[in-house]
Amino acid sequence: MPNSGTRPKVVVTRKLPEPIETRMMELFDASLAECDQPMSREQLKVAVSSADVLSPTVTDKIDAGIIEAAGPQLKLIANYGAGVDHIDLEAAHAKGLIVTNTPGVLTEDTADIAMALILAVVRRIGEGQRLVRAQHWEGWAPTGLMGKTVRGKRLGIVGMGRIGAALARRARAFGLSIHYHNRRRVADTIEEELEATYWESLNQMLSRMDIISVNCPRTPGTFHLLNAPRLSVMKEGAVIINTSRGDVIDESALVRGLSSGRIGGAGLDVFEHEPVVTPKLLKMENVVLTPHIASATIEARIAMGEKLIANIKAFTDHHVPPDRVLKSMF
Repeated sequence: MPNSGTRPKVVVTRKLPEPIETRMMELFDASLAECDQPMSREQLKVAVSSADVLSPTVTDKIDAGIIEAAGPQLKLIANYGAGVDHIDLEAAHAKGLIVTNTPGVLTEDTADIAMALILAVVRRIGEGQRLVRAQHWEGWAPTGLMGKTVRGKRLGIVGMGRIGAALARRARAFGLSIHYHNRRRVADTIEEELEATYWESLNQMLSRMDIISVNCPRTPGTFHLLNAPRLSVMKEGAVIINTSRGDVIDESALVRGLSSGRIGGAGLDVFEHEPVVTPKLLKMENVVLTPHIASATIEARIAMGEKLIANIKAFTDHHVPPDRVLKSMF
């Protein structure tokens, strides 16, 4: 890290909201992205060889090889985003690097998208929109595009963290019954507020829910958490929503379940091999697909940037960054 009074060199890998980029230029020796495309592996290696601080996003795979290429001056990886599954935390910590993220500011917007996907799938909104846009709609019909009533259905939340709880509050307003599976049972006060039922067994919960929403973080332990055996025990005709990370669900197994009719529909904001989407998903009428937009609001993206700046500023001022990521957290 530069001496006191010297501005740290911060390399930002993607374009950020203009107010954030401007503030970073004021505070740091910031190298901003000229085009909004992910850096190549070679570009990342060049960046870590000269930067004091690297500010990547989810589109940058910061693996052991990239970290090994880092120069001795690199001390901080300040991630723009809450998820850090694209960063090899073990390799970073072994090299003495501090990693930070931007949690807590995406909660409400992500929960909004999860609720929107539930409504879109259950009420067949995507199918209806495509019908109208293609000019194939012939007018109202008594049996046209009949979906299902949301009120009274059971919602099973996989991961009752901040986002899961925010979704539960929205879902209760729509009359859904709240159930959840989590590594640890939440506080009694939260269960009482949400009128939520805890399931220690994920399989037991999956087999009884009308809607499943994936809201857990991506960790080694949640990779393909919803694999073929687990998807096969879902209640027949149930729908699945994912606003977490694509590879929490085995996408190939999901396609098979949707194709067979065992799974009634899906609302996906994330995909296992982003930005590539399994071709069969693109052709399914009972699937709603959005391009990883859960946090895509002006307010959320600026708030992420403000947290990013706060973490870098704290570190360069020789304080512990407020959002330091520890291996034990994931």
